[in-house]
Amino acid sequence: MKILLTNDDGIHAPGLSILESIARELSDDIWIAAPEVEQSGQSRSITLTQPVRTRKVREQCWAVMGTPTDCVLLAVLDLMDEKPDLILSGVNRGQNIAEDTSLSGTIAGAMFGMHLGIPSVALSQAQSFRERGSLPWETSKQWGAKVLKPLIDKGWPDDVVMNINFPDREPDDVAGIEITRQGFRDEQIIHTERREDLRGNDYYWIGFKGRLSKPDEGTDLRAIYEGRISVTPLHVDLTHNRYLEELKASWRT
Repeated sequence: MKILLTNDDGIHAPGLSILESIARELSDDIWIAAPEVEQSGQSRSITLTQPVRTRKVREQCWAVMGTPTDCVLLAVLDLMDEKPDLILSGVNRGQNIAEDTSLSGTIAGAMFGMHLGIPSVALSQAQSFRERGSLPWETSKQWGAKVLKPLIDKGWPDDVVMNINFPDREPDDVAGIEITRQGFRDEQIIHTERREDLRGNDYYWIGFKGRLSKPDEGTDLRAIYEGRISVTPLHVDLTHNRYLEELKASWRT
């Protein structure tokens, strides 16, 4: 099985090394195309207004001066000897759950793989739930292949991306694996912080607060809060089907 790895944290990110360890439990034919610099929060952006440069790091491994989508596109169409059988994106530093999924470059890399007709999985390691700075990479390393193997054996629909999140717990403290749906926070966690430079001009940092919400049972949020591995099937279709029918029924021309 030929596996392509990508991420949004960059070619030097520790999560990419973890992902390679996971992938090598599944195959010896591993290829890597990851951003030269961090691309977190870039979502599905693709570079159209400037050239995208690549740097060969070693055999079957490239750094790409672009987004995760650029990485997958170039790898599949130009850098690899043939199309991969599977794309793994991650392991992200921090969870990609609930509404975060629409911002995530990690999930975008997997989404574009699906767009190209390749089974694709996004993997993320939750952090800072126990204490500020907690980030148990060993959890995703030890559990990654255990979660992936049954998914690969079973397969999934062509229009689905699998989103796996590992909780902020040590490997032996993980409370199991749960198949979940995407949640939505009832707390606003994104915020801005205004500062002033030495010339008196304002500038801003944009970031997230570590505030917990009250998620429903069966959601990715609830699973991660309670120490379980979350496995969520996602797709690109953003249509709100229930309201679509109501809108059709009430529309007057």
